[in-house]
Amino acid sequence: MSQFNVIVIDDHPLFRKGVVQLLGLDPRFVVVAEAASGAEGLVLVQQHNPDLVILDLNMKGMDGIATLRAIKELDVDSRVVMLTVSDQSTDLVAAVRAGADGYLLKDMEPEEIVASLADALEGQMAIPERLGRALALALREDDGNERNAMLESLTEREREILVCLSHGLSNKLVGRELGIAEGTVKVHVKSLLRKLNFRSRLEAAIWAVEQGVK
Repeated sequence: MSQFNVIVIDDHPLFRKGVVQLLGLDPRFVVVAEAASGAEGLVLVQQHNPDLVILDLNMKGMDGIATLRAIKELDVDSRVVMLTVSDQSTDLVAAVRAGADGYLLKDMEPEEIVASLADALEGQMAIPERLGRALALALREDDGNERNAMLESLTEREREILVCLSHGLSNKLVGRELGIAEGTVKVHVKSLLRKLNFRSRLEAAIWAVEQGVK
């Protein structure tokens, strides 16, 4: 069984400890560090380069969005999933556009949170269905025409991978589907995100579904 190193960043001690205990019940997750602030968390992410960062949105000082952007600027491969009380579409869109790999709500069932975190680590969409609809609407209202033109710049292989992302496939499953190595998939994903001006595969996947990319 694969194990994933995790860092939890949340300024509420009780909730942070609860998340750590919840993940401790699942042998797939190993919490290597926890932080009570964005600044502290950023240092820990640099030190540990974890597979997954669980990040609160509303924190004093360096908030979740600022922390997320800073993590995405680091030379790390960590996936970042927001875990927040906010179901506001503006917060969701801001997080995804800043590069979040998932957006979960603190009032979700514990089992659902764990399952969604595992999905995010596999490159799948980690977002509640009702919030996914709000994000799709926001992306539809965004610079659709400009991005549709960018779509033409994708290679045939990149377009195939974008379709696979829209179906919620992980890098491993994309590789299996297309008969290429998982590492090659990662390279193509980074390239297509850059060309389409997306910060996360989650944003690209939902946009591709909305646009009916085939």
